[in-house]
Amino acid sequence: MKVAYFDCFAGIAGDMTVAALIELGLPLEVLRKELAGLPLSGYTLESLKVERHGVTGTSFKVTLTEADQPHRHYSGIAKMIDESALAPRVKELAQRIFRRLAQAESAVHGVPLERVHFHEVGAVDSIVDIVGTAIGLDYLGVEAIYASGLPYGRGFVQTAHGRLPVPAPATAKLMEGIPLTADIGEGERVTPTGAAIVAALAEGFGPPPALTPLATGYGAGEKDFPELPNLLRVILGEKQGEKGCQEVLVIETHIDDMNPEIFGFLMEKLLEAGALDVAFSPLQMKKNRPATRLTVIADPADLEKLSAIVLSESTAIGLRYYPASRVTSARRLETRSTTLGEVAVKVLETGRVTPEYDSCRRIALDKGIPLIEVYRTVERECGKA
Repeated sequence: MKVAYFDCFAGIAGDMTVAALIELGLPLEVLRKELAGLPLSGYTLESLKVERHGVTGTSFKVTLTEADQPHRHYSGIAKMIDESALAPRVKELAQRIFRRLAQAESAVHGVPLERVHFHEVGAVDSIVDIVGTAIGLDYLGVEAIYASGLPYGRGFVQTAHGRLPVPAPATAKLMEGIPLTADIGEGERVTPTGAAIVAALAEGFGPPPALTPLATGYGAGEKDFPELPNLLRVILGEKQGEKGCQEVLVIETHIDDMNPEIFGFLMEKLLEAGALDVAFSPLQMKKNRPATRLTVIADPADLEKLSAIVLSESTAIGLRYYPASRVTSARRLETRSTTLGEVAVKVLETGRVTPEYDSCRRIALDKGIPLIEVYRTVERECGKA
C-alpha cells in the first residue's frame, strides 16, 4: 500500500501541501490540465524552488489575473466539483475536505451546512489548493494518509471577519481531536485549508506508521519564520503489507468496575476506529477482585485515537502500551457462489478458504438455518482457492 505521511513540524497550509506533492512527482502541467475540468478562470499557476533555513523546498503560487472573485457557498462548491470533469477519486477526496471545512464553519457561525458562506476559502486560490491536493494524491497513487500532530500557533490573523486569534475559530474547530505539538512561536502555522486536509483525510495522527520511505517532498510556506524552516514535509512510502513482519503497538488496561454489557460496545468502537484486533481476558487483581484485561493491537499512528476511546468509553483511568512485531499471512477477500447464495470468504496464501462471519450470519438469518450449518456448507463447497 502506498501511503503519505504529513510531517507538519512547522504547520500546514493548502499551498504547502500542493507544493510538497509537486516535489514528490506531480507535474505542474498535469495539475493545470486536471484543474481545467473546473469552471474556474482568472488565475495562473507556478511552482518555484526556494530555500528555508538552508533547506530547499518547492513553493506553489496561484496568481489571480481577475481581481473580482466571487465568494461562494458550500453548496455551490460541492455542486461545481460534482458536475466537473475531474476523476471520481479526485472528486471524492475534494468533497471530503470541503465538507469537513463546511462543518467547522457551520459550527462556528451557527448556520446550516448548505448556507455556509466561504470567504478566503471560497476564492479561486483556495479551491485550487484543495482540488489540487486531491489531484496530487490521486496522481501519486496514495491510498492512505497519516499525519503528525499540529502546532497551535499564537497571535492574531486578519480575515474577512476581522482580526481573529490564531488559530482562527474554524481552524481551531478542525484541530479538535488532533494532537498538538510544542509551541513553535508566533504566527498562523495552520490555515483552515491545511487543517481541513489532514482532518478530513488522515487515518491517524502521531509518529509515522511502519513504512519504507520512497521519496520526501518539502512544500514551502509563503512566510519565512525565524524559529524554524516554514516547510511541510510529506514522506511517500510503501506501508508494510499483510504478509511479513509488521510493527504494531499493544495497548492494555485492567478493568474491575465496569458493567459487562459495556465491553461489547467498547470493542465495536475500537474496531470501527481502526484497531487491528481487540480481546478480553479474565484475571484476578489486587484483593483477589475478578477483572478483565483489555488488549488492543494497533497501528502505532492510531495510539492517540484509540487511547482516547478506551479512556472515554470505559471506566479505565489509565493504560499502558508497548511496541511489538507481528507476522501475518497474506490474504484476500472474495465473493463465492454457493447453494446458499453469494458469500464472502477470506482466501489465505496457503489456499485455505475461511468464511466471513457477517456474510454467513446474514445467510443464517435470511434462511432460518443454524449458523454452523452455513459455515459447513461454505467450507465444503468453496474448498481450496
